[in-house]
Amino acid sequence: MALAAATQAYAQTTQVTADGDIIVTATRTETLLSKTPIAMTAVSGDQLVQKGITNTTQLADSVPNVSIVRGNGLQITIRGVTSTDGTEKGDPSAAFLADGIYLARPQAQEVSFFDVERVEVLRGPQGTLYGRNTTAGVVNVITASPKQKFGASADASYESFNHFNAAAMLNVPISETLAVRGAMSYDRRDSFVNKASTDSYSWGPFKDVFAARLSALWEPTSNLKIVVKGDYSLDKGYGVNAVPTTNFFSSAAPYQLSAPAYVMSDSKTARTSNLVEAWQGQNHNTGKGVMGQADWNISDALTLTYLGSYRTMDRWSHGTSYISSTAGSPTTFTGKYWQTSHEARLAYKSGGLFVQAGGYYFKEKSGIAFFLLNPGLFSSGLAPFSQFGFPQDPTIAISKGAFGQASYNFTPQLKLTAGVRYSTDDKSRVGATVGDIGTTRIIFQTNNAHRTFSKTTWRVGLDYDLPGIGLLYGSVATGYKAGGFNDGCETGTGTGCSLPASVLYYQPETLTAYEVGFKVHTPDNKLRVNGNYFHYDYSGLQISSVQNVCGGPCQVTSNAASAKVDGVELEATLKPAPNHAFDASVTFLNARYGAFTPIIDRGAGWSTAYPGQSRYVPFDLTGQALNRSPKSVVSLGYTFTQPLRGGGEISFNARTRISSSYALTDTGSGVFYRQPNYTKTDLSLNYTAPNKAYYVGVYGRNLENRIVLTGVGSNGNPTTAGSAGVTAGTAVFEDPRTFGVRAGVKF
Repeated sequence: MALAAATQAYAQTTQVTADGDIIVTATRTETLLSKTPIAMTAVSGDQLVQKGITNTTQLADSVPNVSIVRGNGLQITIRGVTSTDGTEKGDPSAAFLADGIYLARPQAQEVSFFDVERVEVLRGPQGTLYGRNTTAGVVNVITASPKQKFGASADASYESFNHFNAAAMLNVPISETLAVRGAMSYDRRDSFVNKASTDSYSWGPFKDVFAARLSALWEPTSNLKIVVKGDYSLDKGYGVNAVPTTNFFSSAAPYQLSAPAYVMSDSKTARTSNLVEAWQGQNHNTGKGVMGQADWNISDALTLTYLGSYRTMDRWSHGTSYISSTAGSPTTFTGKYWQTSHEARLAYKSGGLFVQAGGYYFKEKSGIAFFLLNPGLFSSGLAPFSQFGFPQDPTIAISKGAFGQASYNFTPQLKLTAGVRYSTDDKSRVGATVGDIGTTRIIFQTNNAHRTFSKTTWRVGLDYDLPGIGLLYGSVATGYKAGGFNDGCETGTGTGCSLPASVLYYQPETLTAYEVGFKVHTPDNKLRVNGNYFHYDYSGLQISSVQNVCGGPCQVTSNAASAKVDGVELEATLKPAPNHAFDASVTFLNARYGAFTPIIDRGAGWSTAYPGQSRYVPFDLTGQALNRSPKSVVSLGYTFTQPLRGGGEISFNARTRISSSYALTDTGSGVFYRQPNYTKTDLSLNYTAPNKAYYVGVYGRNLENRIVLTGVGSNGNPTTAGSAGVTAGTAVFEDPRTFGVRAGVKF
């Protein structure tokens, strides 16, 4: 969003202390950020405005070792740990939460970023309190809840690429015990891609999103608080955001086990696409949900919390899957999803003892259908078919967990924390890979699978409070992501089922993290410094790619044997004078595969087209860097604030991010793509009226106009020459240079 609606309003006054500390809930109870023994970053609503963070993807500029990019939904990478499977059967490695509710589908995550109170990003596995699918960490977006005070606000911005955003909030106390809050936003932007093809299809807005939320707070007694939030979103657009890989790489042929040469182009050239659309591409996605949290203080020492939700999402899209710059297959996708979750926690606190225990239940169900409407472009064997695709219905995931964690202060300064969680995941799917000739449907293979996985995760930590100075901490923690299945069915389970279990199913990934760190500050709080060192033992990491192994292109996931991750993170804020504030972060990361040589299947047509050449080729990734894990990143920020006579203030903010190069390896086609090192700088200037009644501002982002890649893939065709894949691959990228104006008012 161009501005998180109402982020200057009333929510922040209770979340930021007088000395600039932030109250967070990373440990499922309120603690000060400076006293929370976890490597985490919290950004308050006021800081979102000050830093110009306007959507979830921009958090990476303020959070060490984090990348959040748009692919098939949001892809979150923390300390090199990520997932590339955004399909209905895939799970992320970093959990995305909205008000503590886990959102399973990455396509549903970004629209929650409005009327935000704060964002908490937890780095490292959180398998005890948060459960499965948190091997990388957690991103928790906490939206503003109703307050017992009337308030309203409105914000709007306009920037490059016809990007218009408007947001509004109204908070109304109904009685002494009841308050309601409504918020809505509208976000529209044209595509960053320049159209060079001569097809007849016009491009509308890249995104056209409306979202709204209605919340209610009821406090019938001083010991009981209930918050209910309902939300709705309509996400439309034409969705064209890819360009040919040849815009960036001169020799990116599939199945060549060497790094292609990077082409340095100006921004406009890099963003220009000659890809010919097979038909009019567009998206139409709707999402809605309701969540509730009840907190009951049974006694001064005992609190019961219930957190529940129900959500649905409907997706529909038209697109093009390219085999070359001039040829592509029309594609259609329809999907219906729903999920429900329930969590109950009991917390007991007495003296130096604090205990939490609870249970968790989650269920997700979906039905999807994806089809290529001209599949003969991808394989001559599919030429007779009018469409080729994957109707899968239903896909079901059920997760159950029981957990407990206790902290005990041996002395006022020394505290031990230990926790354990048992999780079980039941995952199944009924579907098929099919081809249609007129009204006749041919089943290539059945895609039925069912598997149950379970894991015990735990955490042990020790922290020492340095009175008036800060905190020292150390921990060993584990994380777990459930296994799953590929397309096909296991031998002996049905007609035509011929896959061994070792090929059909992939196993869970697990991670053990060792970490030591500190959070210190000067007595006057003018200087704060946080630092940590971590080491990961990462086993069975799940690697996903698109391969031609099922008669056409399909998603394939396998387990790498192991990976190792070592890193150092340093963060500092300095306020030498009331008008001046500096912040900086430096990260060093060494994230690499252990012994791992996946076998790429180039499709059954390869050996026919190229006699004597095997369809299978090894791809040695041993010792190679994990994707999106730069060796070093430096972020620097400066804010100058000048109070004005009569009230109000002018503020100036400058931020720059300097990143080393990083891998974007495409394991499906065997190409070592790489994003070179880069620097990106943002500037903003704002005027805020007395009592923060309104503000106006101007800003510029990515002033260097660097086009930074977020994903590269090759759609190799097994029936054409390998070099033809040079024009078949597509690349997506971060935002180019933009300039904008913004304004807001509150009552």
